[in-house]
Formats: sequence, C-alpha cells, structure tokens
Amino acid sequence: MTAKPSRLPVRRILLAEDDESMRGFLERALTKAGYEVIAFANGKEAHDRLQEEPFTLLLTDIVMPQMDGIELARRASELDPELKIMFITGFAAVTLNTETQAVKSARVLSKPFHLKDLVREIDRLLAA
Repeated sequence: MTAKPSRLPVRRILLAEDDESMRGFLERALTKAGYEVIAFANGKEAHDRLQEEPFTLLLTDIVMPQMDGIELARRASELDPELKIMFITGFAAVTLNTETQAVKSARVLSKPFHLKDLVREIDRLLAA
C-alpha cells in the first residue's frame, strides 16, 4: 500500500505515455512548470512504480501496450483512492464507460493540447 497523499509534495506526477517523443516533451515541460515527474513507457511499468512509492497525480495515455491507461487508473485507484487521475488521449472518440467506476472523478484531455492548458488542468485537479 502506498503512503498517504497528504505526506507528499503537492506536485508529484506519475506519467505513463507510450509515445517516446510525447513522453519526453511532457516530462521536460512539466518539470519546468514545477512538477516532480517520473515517466514510464507503459502502464505495467507505471503500476509497478506506484506500488513502490506514492504520487499525487497519475497522468496517463489511454491507449498503451502491456496495460492500457484505464486499467492502470483502476489499479492505481485501488492502491490509493486519493490519487488524482488525468487521461490524455489522441482518440477523441474514447470515452470512459461504466466499467471505469473506480476512476469516475478522472479528467480527460484530448491531444493535441497546448502545454498551458495541460498545466492549468493539472493545477485545477490538484486544487480540488
């Protein structure tokens, strides 16, 4: 089980994104914006890390190999019900169905997006 989020820095993000260039861009940009970011190329690796240490936000692509973002979010919510979750996706038609009840408070941001919009949405989510 992970530590309580209240013991964490407010700006600690676990990023799961399979596109290498997008992952690198997001990691650099969010770090510049003042966040601590740990990034992984797939949901399985991100989930393994989440079992080892706590985060305040899971920022995940939906469509990924090994474990998709929805499954990652569901498992992450089981580990830490307080974890904030935001999906980023290039598939505008992807919607969160009723099977994703564990992540009902998650936000979805469709690609392409501007970095300032991502930072604004993350700030709003963490402030909620």
